[in-house]
Amino acid sequence: MPRQPELFPSPPAAAHGRAPLAERMRPRTIAEFVGQEHLLGPGRVLRDLIESGQLESVILWGPPGTGKTTLAHLLAAASGARLVPFSAVLQGVRELRQVIEEAREALARTGQPTVLFVDEIHRFNKAQQDAFLPHVEAGVVTLIGATTENPSFEVIPPLLSRTRVLVLEPLGPDALGLLVDRALADRERGLGRQELALTPEARAFLVEHARGDARVALGTLELAARLAGRRRTRTLDLALVEEAAQQRALRYDKAGEEHYNVVSAFIKSLRGSDPDAALYWLMRMLEAGEDPLFVARRMVIFAAEDIGNAEPRALALAVAAKDAVHFVGMPEGRIPLAQAATFLATCPKSNAAYRGMLAAAEDVRRLGPLSVPLHLRNAPTPLMQGLGYGAGYRYPHDHEDAAVDQTYLPEALLGRRYYEPTDRGEERAIGERLAAWRRERERGSR
Repeated sequence: MPRQPELFPSPPAAAHGRAPLAERMRPRTIAEFVGQEHLLGPGRVLRDLIESGQLESVILWGPPGTGKTTLAHLLAAASGARLVPFSAVLQGVRELRQVIEEAREALARTGQPTVLFVDEIHRFNKAQQDAFLPHVEAGVVTLIGATTENPSFEVIPPLLSRTRVLVLEPLGPDALGLLVDRALADRERGLGRQELALTPEARAFLVEHARGDARVALGTLELAARLAGRRRTRTLDLALVEEAAQQRALRYDKAGEEHYNVVSAFIKSLRGSDPDAALYWLMRMLEAGEDPLFVARRMVIFAAEDIGNAEPRALALAVAAKDAVHFVGMPEGRIPLAQAATFLATCPKSNAAYRGMLAAAEDVRRLGPLSVPLHLRNAPTPLMQGLGYGAGYRYPHDHEDAAVDQTYLPEALLGRRYYEPTDRGEERAIGERLAAWRRERERGSR
């Protein structure tokens, strides 16, 4: 790879002091980058692109603070290209025309390619995204888009087909901890000159509070360091970092055992149909600062696993509670969580669907990919019809009660039953309906 100038040259001291810590600590080289090993590990796609200096249009999709902007700079620097930032919030098609003209001139005059880095590309509408297309296709610019939203829904298909989508993941605790330690030790760009000491409890809380976002971790650390300076202390303890984060630490021990104990007590109270205990453990978690969406996710899983079809509305209510918390935020989000918890606790319980899922999964692992019976296969072409695809399929709606004597499982699994409804709640009616269909099929097969 050709030697490149420093990606982020050190700014003058005054400007250096004004830049946020997260900006000052932005990785300058691939060796400094932390996380995203699935993209940057040896032989992985993004590492290969950077080390080879090749240019390729990509969409970087991931949560905030996971390195999308930094990776765009690294890709551009590795290829020797001009990097032109383009804001979906502040700029439009008129500014794009100017960028494209400058890119053409640079390519003709010096042969230097241009990387157009579009942050929050999902904010561009369809017409605006269409404006990129001919220039990307012609190679006038290489597009690197960054988005926190699913590109499948937010980026137009023609543009999506000409880019490679790379998915970034939230940074794990080890990666965040390393970034925090670097910032504390770095005397040039970080906080090293202040010679601060971060207690283990404060460090663990800081990592947990960041929720995978490096910018949040470094921003909170920087504020804690300022508070420490005003109070003439060099120790960043838990109370100080809590104040900087404006959030109390979870009342769980360092190893996390109490965290899992409380979650376990909450789920077992729901399963045991005790709404009072469920409310107590719910509030223990929320008052300790637990992420309310974590609690909501646990209830969504519980509704499907432990209630299932005994009360089909349970899953819909749990998902609605999750959406409500996301919509209204905290502290009001506690109210729909409490409603959902008491409803789930008082529902009839059945894990029949869950047990059926496990049994089916075991057969898939044990028997491998069994062939789909011919009569169940789709036959969109004459060749497939000639091979017997779809032959003999009986359309249930052409028969009384839309029930027909027909096999749907592979031959090796004929007669296998995975879902055995209980006699609790709505599953009693489901079980009776299944039994009636089976009796009707048996009579039809005689």
